[in-house]
Amino acid sequence: MHRITLILLLALLLPDLYIYLVYIVRRTKNFAWRAAFWLPSAVLVVLYLYLIYLTGDNALAHHPQAIGRLAIAVMALAVPKILFMLCSLLGILCRGLGRCLSAALLHTPFRKPRAPFIVHRTPFTAIGLVLGVVSFVNVIYGATAGITRFQVKHVTYESERLPEGFDGYRIAQLSDIHIGSWQGRPEAVEKLVKLTNEQQADLIVFTGDLVNQQSHELDSFRPTLSRLQAPDGVYSVLGNHDYGTYYRWKNSRQEADNLQYLREQQQAMGWRLLDNSHVILHHRGDSIALIGVENDGEPPFPQHADLPRATEGTQGMFSILLSHNPTHWRREVLPESDIDLMLAGHTHAMQMTLFGRSLASLKYPEWSGMYREGSRALYVNIGIGYVGLPFRFGAWPEITVITLKKKRS
Repeated sequence: MHRITLILLLALLLPDLYIYLVYIVRRTKNFAWRAAFWLPSAVLVVLYLYLIYLTGDNALAHHPQAIGRLAIAVMALAVPKILFMLCSLLGILCRGLGRCLSAALLHTPFRKPRAPFIVHRTPFTAIGLVLGVVSFVNVIYGATAGITRFQVKHVTYESERLPEGFDGYRIAQLSDIHIGSWQGRPEAVEKLVKLTNEQQADLIVFTGDLVNQQSHELDSFRPTLSRLQAPDGVYSVLGNHDYGTYYRWKNSRQEADNLQYLREQQQAMGWRLLDNSHVILHHRGDSIALIGVENDGEPPFPQHADLPRATEGTQGMFSILLSHNPTHWRREVLPESDIDLMLAGHTHAMQMTLFGRSLASLKYPEWSGMYREGSRALYVNIGIGYVGLPFRFGAWPEITVITLKKKRS
């Protein structure tokens, strides 16, 4: 939290300091106007410090909506200013280089230029203003419409190992609902359930992070999520947030009870939680294995998966694995199993993509979509919900429909 606070202060105050010294000081000597420039950032900093440090432990759990709105206000204010500052600095740099080049050419023994190389800062300032306005609009759109712009993605996985009876079998995958972030917005969850059921998939799977910090976040949404239906049922696994490790519990007993309550809630919803276990699915006279493991993330994320236990008795069968963290695929699934297809979530694509790219790619080699190694594959769903920042742009909330196809040789 202290690192986040430092990043927040730098993101807010560095561009403010630059704009103040380069523009505000030069254009006005009025103290009131100068002070007014600092007012928005000062208010946001005070509100942040109050919510995070002065409202008791577990501020993110007890004040998620207020902190989320504050985060959007910070983003809407800081990102345009950062872009403007970078463009302005580029203009100053280019102007300085132009002057140096002009001075060098004026003193050369060769033919002198007719005019010095003068670079004006105005175009850079104008570009910075345009980028600032565009980014501000994007932040507001991502925080209002983007978080509920549910997108259905249709993908196909082909395999020679797929039994004939499962040719054309359809799986709807959901991930990272983070239900605590939807408090006060039940209509969004109802829209999600309705849209998922409309896909008429044979099977629905959920690949972890149902809650943010506490399993009781699920209480008011249980009737809605219970309406998810598919002929072969709804299966799920746990994600890193589901264990409640981000909440400051009074003792380990409370933490264990929280996880147990989440398991009971899923059972009450009609979901079957696969904790390092598997089921055999039957369709048109054939069968495949659906395997689920507890969260297996790279440190510091919890590692509770027991893949050998989960796959025991499925060797040689066409198998689908539900595992929350996509890094599990290369760490253990590929080298130590014969699983054909793994379904994961976790990355959220960092809740923003531009031109098909995301900062998530800096941390996760597989962060969105289908990845293949020979005949085996991993699909990463970028999730439905959000944590902390109620914002999505480009990385729209995803419902994936995966169609299994028999590959003909």
